[in-house]
Amino acid sequence: MNRISFNGANVVAEQLGWNMTKGWSEGDSAASAFYAPIATFEERFDAFITKVVASGFDTVDVWSATVDYHWATDSHLAAANRVLAEHGVSVASYGGGFGETADEFRRSNEIILGLGCRILGGRTPLLETDREATLSILEEYGTLLALENHPERSSEELAEQIGTDQDGLIAATVDTGWFATQGFDPARALRELGPAVAHVHLKDIRAAGAHDTCALGDGIVDIADCVAALREIDYRGVISIEHEPEHYNPYEEVVLSRSRLLDLLADRAEQVSA
Repeated sequence: MNRISFNGANVVAEQLGWNMTKGWSEGDSAASAFYAPIATFEERFDAFITKVVASGFDTVDVWSATVDYHWATDSHLAAANRVLAEHGVSVASYGGGFGETADEFRRSNEIILGLGCRILGGRTPLLETDREATLSILEEYGTLLALENHPERSSEELAEQIGTDQDGLIAATVDTGWFATQGFDPARALRELGPAVAHVHLKDIRAAGAHDTCALGDGIVDIADCVAALREIDYRGVISIEHEPEHYNPYEEVVLSRSRLLDLLADRAEQVSA
């Protein structure tokens, strides 16, 4: 059965009192400022991981705002690793944005390796402005840029960005909620991308055309078909549960989503073995 992770971006609105009124960048900036001071970092990161574990998870996608490449030092990484080891939590990916310059992207690569993982599950403009440098840095560090879909309106558009010149250095992080926001069937995207899928952000939304997330199974995404598609393409990686409401605490619904996903994974396993 696939491992299930807690996506760190779920808490984007936490430092705003679960009331984010000015968009994603507001929450991102508030979280980064909250975690940056080294004097309080370990205590604050520990509080976050404690809640992740209490929610039933032993795997986490570290959101870039909580260990930000802009300010994260080796001391931050050492503290993060102490917390993760104490709680027995492993890192599935480093998620979010990875900078616009080669230096910023290089630091993002150093951070994910420092956290004991190699998957960068997100985006960087550097891929468009200097693809050669992006590939060179990935090759240098032995990491994988699992490009996450946001504006892409189809699996074909995401595949075009991955390209054929990347020699295993670029793959896909399929965000089911964002494909649904764009009006594209996320299960179809998983099937069409197939072996290019290196990571999955399993997310549900309330309606196409917007990005109002909800518990898995409460929106328009056919989560059961997405799980079926993952089985069909023999996806054995981590499934990250992502739900980042702007105006309320998502923990209870993330726990519910995990329970529903476990049921679906168990059902699929029984069907295969029957």
